[in-house]
This record gives sequence, structure tokens and C-alpha cells, in this order.
Amino acid sequence: MRVLPVGRRALLVEVESTGRAQALHAELVRLREAGELPEVEEIVPAAVTVLLDGLEDPRALAERLRGWDVPAAVPAGSAAVVLPVRYDGPDLAEVAALWGVDEEEVAAVHSRTEFRVAFCGFAPGFGYLTGLPEELGVPRRAVPRTAVPPGSVGLAGPYTGVYPRTSPGGWQLIGRTDAVLWDVSREPAALLAPGTRVRFEAVP
Repeated sequence: MRVLPVGRRALLVEVESTGRAQALHAELVRLREAGELPEVEEIVPAAVTVLLDGLEDPRALAERLRGWDVPAAVPAGSAAVVLPVRYDGPDLAEVAALWGVDEEEVAAVHSRTEFRVAFCGFAPGFGYLTGLPEELGVPRRAVPRTAVPPGSVGLAGPYTGVYPRTSPGGWQLIGRTDAVLWDVSREPAALLAPGTRVRFEAVP
């Protein structure tokens, strides 16, 4: 684990994998909620880093974190968010070929997997979900689409994601959902947040 200063009031903690970043984020959030962490305004996970921003004394916390043995992430106790999905995406056949199965099995595997939001980014409400076995990772499309419809469920590398709004994108699209991922009139606006458990439910 490497701890780097970022400006005057932040630290960036680098770890070796997304799983370790998830575990570190979960533990830091737990410590903050238990009052065992110095005051921090933001704890922001990414693929292999966690940013702590708004610290009064970053140097003291850096010393505490260096050499810290991060415990394994404990699954969140709250109920999973269930997203109904029609598995009819334009890249479903390509993903099936990459996996060496038929299209129905892609839907079956994906819908029986429990995912977890590792981190958010790219667009408001877009979560990077982990949970599929490493061997089922797929490459991004060679040529990205200029416009991916909102609700599109896609795969890229080890991640699953759902596009919250129309945007360009190069993920392999396997389905679509009517769930609203981002709504500024809702509190919180994002349906998915780091640590959230997610399940996809196949619908006709």
C-alpha cells in the first residue's frame, strides 16, 4: 500500500487490486462511522486507489495508514438493489461467443451473479460493478458507439455497468433496464453508490 499526499488536505492511497481498494474503502467508511477516523470530508474509491479529502492533518493519517493491514471486505448488510433487465443487447451474441456459450446462458450467468459497486465515475450515476469471474472479462468494442441509450447494461474488462443517460461508449451491450440510475429530484440522486450490492433480474 502506498500513501501519497494530494495538495494540502488530501491523501491518495494506492493498493494492488480493485478488491483491495473495495476493502480499504469499506474499512475507512466503517472507521469514520465509528468515530475512529480523523475528520474527513470525502472518501472516494477508484479502481486501485482511495482518495481521502478534507483532512486537517494528512501527514498524521498517512503515518497511520502506512503498513496498515486492511481486513477483507465484509458484504454489506443492506438489501441488494435489483435491476430488471431485458437481455437483448446488440452485443449479446458477441459476448456469448467470447464466453463460449449461447445467449441464454449469458443472461443466466449474469442474472444469477451478485455484484457490488466498486466505484463510480464516467458519468453521474454510473457504477463500476464487480462480481463476474475473471475469465468472463470481455474487451471493449474496437469502435465505440457515439450514442448509447440510457439503461443499457454493458460489460468491459472485469466490470458490468449501466449507462445512466445517453452518452458515447465502448462497452459490450448485453441488455437494458428501465431503472433510473440518476435523478436529481431523488435523495440520493444516484441509485448506486460504492459498496452497494446489485442483482440483475431477467425479464421478458
